[in-house]
Amino acid sequence: MATPRKSPVTNRPAHPNDAEAPRWSRRKAARPQELVSAALDLFVERGYAATRLEDVAAAAGVSKGTVYLYFANKEELFKTVVRENLVPALARGTDLVDRFEGSTPELLRELLRGWWGLIGATPVAGLTKLIMAESGNFPDIARFYQEEVMVPGDELFARVLARGVERGEFRALPSNPATTLVCAPLVFLMLWQRAFGLYAHKEIDPDAYLDNLLEMLLFGLTTGETRDRPLPPKSGPYVWEKLRDEMQAQRLAQRTDEPDTMATPGAAQQDKT
Repeated sequence: MATPRKSPVTNRPAHPNDAEAPRWSRRKAARPQELVSAALDLFVERGYAATRLEDVAAAAGVSKGTVYLYFANKEELFKTVVRENLVPALARGTDLVDRFEGSTPELLRELLRGWWGLIGATPVAGLTKLIMAESGNFPDIARFYQEEVMVPGDELFARVLARGVERGEFRALPSNPATTLVCAPLVFLMLWQRAFGLYAHKEIDPDAYLDNLLEMLLFGLTTGETRDRPLPPKSGPYVWEKLRDEMQAQRLAQRTDEPDTMATPGAAQQDKT
């Protein structure tokens, strides 16, 4: 006697007329998360322009039509990728600033390390590279990224600097450009890991990099009497300005010395006759 066929979903004997029952079932609620995960990988690997919704659907194991059940277009899908992968980390950072009980230097260390662990060392870091590469062609997503990621990140570090000043731990500096000077090395580290470092002859250890960055941010580059001695007021042009003028003069001289063959198109023919 033949053993009755069992349903792959219920593990109970299937109904005799259930010949067309599906072999597996996907939870509908899981599909948006699967699409977002697949989209993140493809955006990071291929960039924004080269990522197609049909490829995202294939990577997530669904039809292209399924993508449109959750996202109106590729731009909306990209925004969701950013909001689900970057925005929560920034929110956690804000919460940390609000409830941290240690010193502000300790808080800054936590934020630098947390940024690397939650963003910089993950595939999410590739989104920053994407924006830098394609913002000129897709200004809408660049503005979105600026509003959702860059501005909150800048405000987060501005709060840290203000906390340090209020507690007498930091010197009072204008948040612009101080916050940019904090964030720019972090952006560079992401780009190094995902682009420049792939073909470089040296390696950058992220842990050592962050430690040295923290030291420079907290204590600066000067030491001893030099640290307390202000720079003298500048008089006259900078040396680099003199170098610039010399280079411009050199380029002008080279152009002047080049033969002006375009002005006398018949000269070459006359030489042959």
